[in-house]
Amino acid sequence: MHSPLAVIHPQAQIGKNVSIGPFAIIDKDVVIGDNCRIHPHAVIYDGARIGRHCELFPGAVVAGIPQDLKFKGEFTTAEIGNHTTIRECVTINRGTASKGKTIVGDNCLIMAYTHIAHDCVVKNQVIIGNASQIAGEVEIDDYAIISGGALVHQFVKISRHVMIQGGSRVGKDIPPYTLIGRDPIVYCGINIVGLRRRGFTNDQVYLIQDIYRTVYTRGLNTTDAIQCIETEYEACEERDLILHFIKSSKRGIVRGSIDE
Repeated sequence: MHSPLAVIHPQAQIGKNVSIGPFAIIDKDVVIGDNCRIHPHAVIYDGARIGRHCELFPGAVVAGIPQDLKFKGEFTTAEIGNHTTIRECVTINRGTASKGKTIVGDNCLIMAYTHIAHDCVVKNQVIIGNASQIAGEVEIDDYAIISGGALVHQFVKISRHVMIQGGSRVGKDIPPYTLIGRDPIVYCGINIVGLRRRGFTNDQVYLIQDIYRTVYTRGLNTTDAIQCIETEYEACEERDLILHFIKSSKRGIVRGSIDE
């Protein structure tokens, strides 16, 4: 299953039933789980930890050193979960002393020419579209979809079940369940299609919509909106996730549309 034209360090830990194509390079301190496919010309550097049933397409580079002047050669990793696909020419840098690792979770699809910088945390079931650029220490939660050509500023947090329009420049935190678009980006409603696909009920969808009307359309500042949500809505998973995200945001959340 390993091409004789591949360069594989003898100390690399390669699982069972792993296919490695010609001219792929596997460095010394690399772990690859069972049933992975490494296409020709993929490069996997020291510090890569790749789970089971992953596929790396030609030109992908995992665990390259960070593009961060503070990096001094410390030991760090780039960790990929199970059943994740990394398409052509994707680059995933390993971590720095800040967090020690870059993480991409399970069942993710990272499309061609995307860059994921040092110390990012990309959780499970995330899709990142072609040529998106994710700066250092960004956090992207489960089921987020970032369409092609997006630019995400360092330290931004993108919550779960979010859909972001292609070409967006993301400089603020993106709260859960939202649909984000336009230029500059604004809140454009909730991600109804995504929520219904994942089994959210009508009552859950209506509740999320109503909470965001309080956040964005009642003319309240963030502090007053939080207070209204806490007093007007009973505690539940959806309400509490929105509240926690807004309260913990250090960059501030994306603004509402002026059309609302």
